Amino acid sequence: MPAHSEAASDNSNISSLHDQALAAYRAGRHDTVHALAAQILTLDGEHTGAMHLEGLLALAAGQPEVAQHWIERAIELGPEANLYNTLYAIQLRLGDHDGAVDSLRKGLALQPEFTALHYNLALTLQHLDRPEDAAVSYRRTIKIEPGHSAAHNNLGRIFADLGALQEAEHHYRRALELAPANLVARNNLSMLLLATGRYQEAWPYFEDRWVSFRHADGSPARVPIQAPLPRWWGESPAVVGTAEPKRMRSERLLVLDEQGYGDSLQFARYLPMALELFAQVGYVCPAPLRRLYAESLCSRWPGLVLLDEPASDVASWDRYCPLMSLPMAFGTQVATIPADTPYLHADMTRAAAWRARLDTLPDAHLPRIGVVWAGGHSGIAVDRRRSLSAAQLAPLFALDQIRWISLQKTDDPAKLADPASQARLTDWTADLTDFADTDANSARRLGRRARADMRGTQAALRNRSLNVF
Repeated sequence: MPAHSEAASDNSNISSLHDQALAAYRAGRHDTVHALAAQILTLDGEHTGAMHLEGLLALAAGQPEVAQHWIERAIELGPEANLYNTLYAIQLRLGDHDGAVDSLRKGLALQPEFTALHYNLALTLQHLDRPEDAAVSYRRTIKIEPGHSAAHNNLGRIFADLGALQEAEHHYRRALELAPANLVARNNLSMLLLATGRYQEAWPYFEDRWVSFRHADGSPARVPIQAPLPRWWGESPAVVGTAEPKRMRSERLLVLDEQGYGDSLQFARYLPMALELFAQVGYVCPAPLRRLYAESLCSRWPGLVLLDEPASDVASWDRYCPLMSLPMAFGTQVATIPADTPYLHADMTRAAAWRARLDTLPDAHLPRIGVVWAGGHSGIAVDRRRSLSAAQLAPLFALDQIRWISLQKTDDPAKLADPASQARLTDWTADLTDFADTDANSARRLGRRARADMRGTQAALRNRSLNVF
């Protein structure tokens, strides 16, 4: 057989093997993909398509360094836009965000109309807190692909973060027109509607908030909050008897916890309201909040019980409702937000003990200010916006007219104040075992004297050149 015929035969065989490998990859048969890619590379050691597949397999197997080796080798041999898109994904996994942006830009230089590259560039820039640059890339994505629902949603989120709520609403609604099942857009629209006081329209969209749930490391925790019981949507529970004097509440409601401690502290006000309709209300209470709720709520409303976890015997309960769905069940409007405050209070004995401890501090004339500067869940984007860095805190803690008292609990060393600031902080957080302790500490510190001292504190702050934010 002539040499050119043999070469053509080899090329045809390699092409067939590559097609088989691609089909196997799409079907999730990774062992087959690896075998076929290895066979291709035996026949042609510079086959970039086979290298690309090997890189994708390594990335899927949790070996980003190996994946990067394969993709960079393929790019050296023949740069292509889709190779840069894969390299971007690898660099994200490795935490190299600047490298990821660079790879996407190189891919776009080769293929300017590659929608996925524009969209991924926008996502990365948004993650890096560069909203204006991200908006440019989202607009380019939409120009190339007008029906890109996710791009509209994310552009809406940028507008919302920048305070341009009208533009944000336009893009959220456009995202939902294009993809009614876009739950992220539904959740974002719910937050905007709540922020603008349109509660009645917001609550149904707010039911999809679970799509935004995250674990502490930022990974998705997208599981709807539910129990194997009939869901309570606000309808009147069953009663015993028909004549008004004999009517008795008979059903029991299980309320499921969700999201963070701050959400629970805000929405716990609805638990006593539920007791007006149900014979008993059980709340699956996070451990750090349990003592505070027992002292503040259960002591006043004996029908409220706190549970460590959902009851294994669901027959003990008649219906369930997620905690943050209670406002919808009660048809809450701006004018009807429960305002019977304070509904949480500190234990006076513990508060007195903290007061005695605070009174031992030197410079008793100084105002005492409790301070928290960072949230939990270090892996989520919103935490980067709400948490202050050590450099931002330093000029604040340098003020010597104030006694700063740390209330900051964290297991992330990056959120600790720097050594110089730590030296100026009174830090007893090791003794704050739960929110009941924190409440008792704050209750005695922020009393009448602290309120009176705030005038002097404000003057001290005004007279210093600060650029904390």
